[in-house]
Amino acid sequence: MQEPRGQELIDRYKQLYGDFGDIEITEEMILRHWELEKALTKELLESIPETRWETFDRCYTILYSELPWLNQFTEAQAKRPDAQNFGHWLQLIGSPPKRVFEIGSGRGQLIRYLAKCGYECKGTEITRERGERWVEDTPNITWSNTDGIHLADFESEKWDVAISNHVIEHMHPDDVLEHFRGVYSILTDEGKYIFCLPHWLGGPGDVSAVFKCDRTRGMHLKEYTYAELAGLMKKAGFRQVSCPLRIPVRIQLMLKLKPKSRGSKMKLAYLICCERILALLPTQSSRRTVSEMLEKVRLFSTNIFFIAEK
Repeated sequence: MQEPRGQELIDRYKQLYGDFGDIEITEEMILRHWELEKALTKELLESIPETRWETFDRCYTILYSELPWLNQFTEAQAKRPDAQNFGHWLQLIGSPPKRVFEIGSGRGQLIRYLAKCGYECKGTEITRERGERWVEDTPNITWSNTDGIHLADFESEKWDVAISNHVIEHMHPDDVLEHFRGVYSILTDEGKYIFCLPHWLGGPGDVSAVFKCDRTRGMHLKEYTYAELAGLMKKAGFRQVSCPLRIPVRIQLMLKLKPKSRGSKMKLAYLICCERILALLPTQSSRRTVSEMLEKVRLFSTNIFFIAEK
């Protein structure tokens, strides 16, 4: 398959990353991004456990330093109110007061919103390049640096809820089980971990998609399935894992129901069955096309959402 170039390349890049507003994206910028991310990905995957945190910190600092537009485009994207972007998280977390710990806060949009809603929050990032400076003026938030794996420093402060939003796919695959174990250790006895990430069937979801790759070659080090993640969470000790069962807003209004989401083990079982069937299709392109068609009619989701209860 021929790689896109010129305006087609730029259009595909913007389709993946969003509207950059006044930032003019050129073919040269995209090609620079592509080559840098492939090189950094090689370093990340070859890193050894003893120095992995330092390697990840350095690589992500390089990425956002050399490609500054990646740390700017979210401002141009912020067209919808936070309540529309993140309101479903409130339904899953439950009413405040609650103590919320976020792994991989980025520029802090989600954790800022939760803090404004009355939760006691801690934001974290692996690198200072996308860190505390984005939330330093927001009440109810403290900030720390962590790789999301080594969470022992936070065990003395038990948290009601841990969250992560498109973070796990960036972790080294060898560390994901340890990540779940670390999250388990910082939760209260009734605590829960709520997280989302892209599904393998809809991928790749990183810069590889711009170049029509069938597998991730960028800093999505691994994209997962429902079955893989459910198995890892059970192995880490979580008592129950489920997927949110949300009633469509239109039906809620018709029936005059209050907005509410809850975990459903039956929905998880259904999604695992679907992904096993879809995985039988012969190519990633066909798997992606069919899964996206099913998503449009709400029969599947390529955005994995999980609730893991301690």
